[in-house]
Amino acid sequence: MFDQTQSFARIESNEQTAAFFRRVYAWMSIGLFLTGIISMAVASSESLVSMIFGTPLFWVLFLGQLGLVFWLSSRVQNMSPQVATAAFLGYAALNGLTLSVIFLAYTMSSIAQVFFITGGTFGFMTLWGMTTKKDLSSLGQIAFAALIGLIIASVVNMFFQNSMIYWITSYAGVLIFMALTAWDTQKLKQISYEVDVNTAAGHNVAIIGALTLYLDFINLFIFLLRIFGGNKD
Repeated sequence: MFDQTQSFARIESNEQTAAFFRRVYAWMSIGLFLTGIISMAVASSESLVSMIFGTPLFWVLFLGQLGLVFWLSSRVQNMSPQVATAAFLGYAALNGLTLSVIFLAYTMSSIAQVFFITGGTFGFMTLWGMTTKKDLSSLGQIAFAALIGLIIASVVNMFFQNSMIYWITSYAGVLIFMALTAWDTQKLKQISYEVDVNTAAGHNVAIIGALTLYLDFINLFIFLLRIFGGNKD
């Protein structure tokens, strides 16, 4: 009887986890789709390109993104599901405006190729994070510390424009966000045991999970594009 009860509890837990991740991946995919559509639309409009990248508006949008993601992360527990969803989609839209620059810098074929490479890499790492029995906390903490160093090195290299630092940070960025993808997936799996996505609180947790994996995917894509992307002549 005890074993049967444990078996039912395990099945219920697995179903709860599956439902949670379906919601997380669905919202992450919607966010990526929205970002891509807006990026391509902006890149195809000379007036929008000039308005965003030829004026201080770019920095307004960039700082607006940072503010929105910090606000969403810190206040999501007090938000209604509608506000949390709107904030996530708003962030994805703003990101689409600023990321449109990649369509100006790289060929469409190389962007498509790197997108599929990113999808495969992301899928492998998130599957590993989902299925591994190993605690990835140490790996995640190392990756997060390395991310701080990567940000500092990238900012410094904006002034020095050193090609060696550029390539080192590019490869390091790929490794860091591969590790973070696995770690974040494992953390979300643990969280999934405690939430019901059919409640308002569960929906908001799924939105934060979608945002987390969305950021991992986007950053992994950007660093892979720096390595494999074909520049426009």
